[in-house]
Order: sequence, then structure tokens, then C-alpha cells
Amino acid sequence: MSGKRIFTCAIAFVILSIATWPAFAAAGHTEITWYGQSAFKVVTPKGRVLLLDPWFANPMNKEGKATGDALKTVDLILVSHGHFDHVGQAADISRRTGAKLVATLDLGEAMARYGGFPHENMSYQTLGNAGGILTFFDEEIRVLLVPAVHSSHVSGKDLGVNTDDETHWGGNPSGFVVAIKNGPTIYHTGDTDVFSDMARVNQFGRIDVMLTCIGDHFTMGPERAAEAVELVKPRKAVPMHYGTFLPMMTGTPEMFQKALTTRGLGAMYAPMQVGQAVNY
Repeated sequence: MSGKRIFTCAIAFVILSIATWPAFAAAGHTEITWYGQSAFKVVTPKGRVLLLDPWFANPMNKEGKATGDALKTVDLILVSHGHFDHVGQAADISRRTGAKLVATLDLGEAMARYGGFPHENMSYQTLGNAGGILTFFDEEIRVLLVPAVHSSHVSGKDLGVNTDDETHWGGNPSGFVVAIKNGPTIYHTGDTDVFSDMARVNQFGRIDVMLTCIGDHFTMGPERAAEAVELVKPRKAVPMHYGTFLPMMTGTPEMFQKALTTRGLGAMYAPMQVGQAVNY
């Protein structure tokens, strides 16, 4: 089967899957905190703690690694792809808290084999592939894995877990659509460029919050990110993955806001400050 057909089939399955989801309207009880780059903490109405791409030691987070060290309870760690600025402290936090890894099947294997992630804290129940829906805690949380256009590898030296500086394939990169019962539906794009099938992520279920990369160079920049927002049509669009690897990453929130406004989408713009917690 060709790569194009595989991708089309995965998206088709995504559409059919989302169509069966209950409507999870935002209730103002889900807390989302941004820590710079693509790192977020999500606390559900029932107190479940999710981390997304937990690179807390990024240049934008003044608290650095201490942010992760201070976490005592974490239920799930979602990692979109294998680069160090997304894997971050995932392995250390999982060892301390028992948090389960949510990622693609190949990335999970690479993180266990080369990245120091505890193998006992992942399983077929928590790992999947594009188009797959993973359910947790009696369906309180549903995670749909969606494609992303990027690269992915794991290196023990990059992650600071050993001296292995060889890069090992980390599987296909992904994004996440996280549906929380009695809370919002969140789309974390991971690192990606805009692609036309983003429109299908939202075809049968409104995205409340879109966490979208805007930094350029390694991902789409502000203009292409605004195009992605136009395709997805979320209620709110939060810029992420900018301001860390300078001067290469030239995209800024101001540029993103301007691009959204030009497209008539200015009301969706919802920037966050590092360390800020917002309720949805």
C-alpha cells in the first residue's frame, strides 16, 4: 500500500472515530498550564494529570527542570515525537510517579530502548498509531493520535540518560486530540507543517483549544500556522514552539496574531504566558 493511501485511510478512520464521540463541551474545570516550547500540563475535572511534550528545561521556563522535579502525581505523559525538546523529562517523571506513556508504538519502543523510559510504564493499552483512539479511566480521557509532518528520532545522549550519541528512529511523528469528559477537546499539533487533512480533525467534533506550533524553521511559521487554524476552526488557538532556538526560530505570537486577523480569525487568538494556568 502506498504511503499516500495509508495516510488517507488513517484520516478516514479518524473521521469515523470522532463521529462516535460524545459531545464534550468545555465546562471551565480543566486547567491547562504552558511551560514554554510544547510543554503543557492538563488537569482534568476529576484531577487526572496529563503532561504533553514535557521539556520543562527549555530557555523560556525560568523554573527549568525543577518544574518536572516538583510534580508528585502524574497519570499520563503524551510525547508527540522523539526529539529531546519534546521527550524532555518524560523518563524521569515516569520513574518517580508511575505515569504511563502515550505515544506511537514505535516511539514507545525507541524511548524504552534508547531513551531510558521504564518499559513497565507503557503497553499496547497506551501506545497506538494514527487513527487509533486510546481510552483511559473509564473513558474520562480519550486520546486520538493524528498525523504530523515532521521527523522523529531518539538519542540517549541528547536526553541526558547515557552517552549514546547515535540517533535512533523514533517512528512517525504525531499530534494528539485529547477529549476530556465534562471538559474541552484539545488538539496538540506536535511539530508539524500545515497539511490539508487537518480540516478533517474537526469535521465531526469541535476543537475547543488548538495548541499550535508557530516558530518556523523546524515547523510551520505564523502564516502557515494561521492556515492550519483556518482548517481546524478551533474555538481558541494557543501559539507554542517559538522563542527557544534563536535566531533560527523567527516566528512570534505577534506575527501569528496578525496572520490570524488577516484571515478574519483574530477572535481565536489566545496566547499564554509561561507558567500561566488557564481554565477551560
